[in-house]
Amino acid sequence: MRIPLIETRIISISSQSLTEGRKNENGNPMVETILSTVEIKNGNGRYYSKELWDREINKYAQLVKERRALGELDHPDSQIINLKNVSHNITKIWWDGDKIMGILEILPTPSGNILKALIESGIKVGVSSRGMGSLKQVGEVLEVQDDFDLLGWDVVSQPSNPNSWMNQLNEGQIQIDPYHKINNIITDILCSNGSCPVN
Repeated sequence: MRIPLIETRIISISSQSLTEGRKNENGNPMVETILSTVEIKNGNGRYYSKELWDREINKYAQLVKERRALGELDHPDSQIINLKNVSHNITKIWWDGDKIMGILEILPTPSGNILKALIESGIKVGVSSRGMGSLKQVGEVLEVQDDFDLLGWDVVSQPSNPNSWMNQLNEGQIQIDPYHKINNIITDILCSNGSCPVN
């Protein structure tokens, strides 16, 4: 049976980098984050294969190209993007090892303005994938099956996975948090035995 599958990661961006960082041609802030990490047991006890994510990212890239890779502030009750709740658009998506990276454009919508105000107030939020699929128990993990369909990424308040940092784009270059890779290595070591004490 296919059920909603939601996976969340914490993100952080300073209000200074939001106001001083690069904006797109419309003047909207552009931020970078890890969207998902694959082939590990995540905070919900689920496992996604790289092949599964490869397939879904290839499909999702068409939405990115058409500027329709929209996300909401909080997960909706339905599987359809509710335009009145849209806060951001994903403008670029790519692989960095086992991590799916993305650039989010914060839109000047009511929900986008709320997101911007939260960031400017120093509030940490989470980025969360949303999809539909079924699960199969394999050892200690729930393996996401081949019927998985990615719907997109929303911004939410309750993170379940650590160390996904959203960074501002400055002067046309992707600026990575200097401790980004170290944090990820430490998290990978701590979470390698199937449980994740840093959730």
